[in-house]
Amino acid sequence: MHLIKKISTSLLKPLMNLTVSACLLLLNPAVSQANSKQALPNDLSKTDIVESNFSQSLKSGKRILEHKNWNVWGVSPIKGDDGKIHVFFSRWRGTHHHWLSHSEIAHAVADKPEGPYTVLGTVLTGRGGSHWDADTIHNPTIQKVGDQYALFFIGNNLSDAEKYDGHHASTQRIGLALSDSLYGPFTRVSEDPILEISENKTDWDSYLTTNPALLQHPNGEYWLYYKAWDKYNDGMRKMGVAIAKNIKGPYIKHPNNPLVSFADIKRQVEDAFVYHSNNKFYMVMRDMGVIHPHVGLMLESDDGINWSKPLLGYRTNTFYTNEEKIERMERPQVLMEKGQPDYLFLALMGGKHNTSSGFVIPLEKAQ
Repeated sequence: MHLIKKISTSLLKPLMNLTVSACLLLLNPAVSQANSKQALPNDLSKTDIVESNFSQSLKSGKRILEHKNWNVWGVSPIKGDDGKIHVFFSRWRGTHHHWLSHSEIAHAVADKPEGPYTVLGTVLTGRGGSHWDADTIHNPTIQKVGDQYALFFIGNNLSDAEKYDGHHASTQRIGLALSDSLYGPFTRVSEDPILEISENKTDWDSYLTTNPALLQHPNGEYWLYYKAWDKYNDGMRKMGVAIAKNIKGPYIKHPNNPLVSFADIKRQVEDAFVYHSNNKFYMVMRDMGVIHPHVGLMLESDDGINWSKPLLGYRTNTFYTNEEKIERMERPQVLMEKGQPDYLFLALMGGKHNTSSGFVIPLEKAQ
């Protein structure tokens, strides 16, 4: 059992670590209140939106993993030693809302990122009973760590929600499973979550821990970025990090948490992916209304702790396809190649089965 230790500190946060949202006052209010049913203008020169190099490098995209009677979400890619592209993704049957109770993680392979993909089967499911991850297993992210493969995920136990406030989200926690092969089997490293909530309700992460994003830091540490809902205080979702010397933990929460918050402008933080390239840290996440509720944000950092004001990380789905309807698009995951972002993978609502699917966009050039 890996207990999560919290660093106590009496030091004030550095002045440089002002909330990112404080910088957002520089944005045009009309832009930040963009109509969710309208795409951003192709020409951003007449707006106050600053587009990241990452976004400018994205080419046309395509849907992947469109399966009848299945919802597909959160596609995490990795290139295997066999030369194939492996993706680990959430899937469930029924309405989209059923992700709360019926999601499982599946595995598919292809010869190239654009597919076509062959689904090999289920990797992880809810364990039932009194386990913390009894019901849904969701939002996977995969990385190779040494000679093993680390699969982080979130789970819940809906029957335990009554122990908190009854809300379905109250039991969401982060777990970890390891395997010696991308083909499995993947084994949970503990009976308990790898990252627990704080027991102090005045803390920002005392309600849930969710949506993990692993960064293998250049210094050899494992930095696990995560989202939490500050439900007992300002009600806003924010991003922090916990650090470990071993992939199995224990993960120690950083004293400067939360690192990214848009609470000052009453905007939520959502799914993020963090990577290191060219001696800089990058965080790409779904926007929840800072610029537009159906685009992405890109934040940059020199140290992985103090983050820049957000730039445009990616546009709406209509910019990359011939689809006319703007759909919810989130869970960004980046396929890296030789230390550079190569493909952006996303989850996208709609599609030919009117459910949800994966979505992949190549980058034209290195960042």
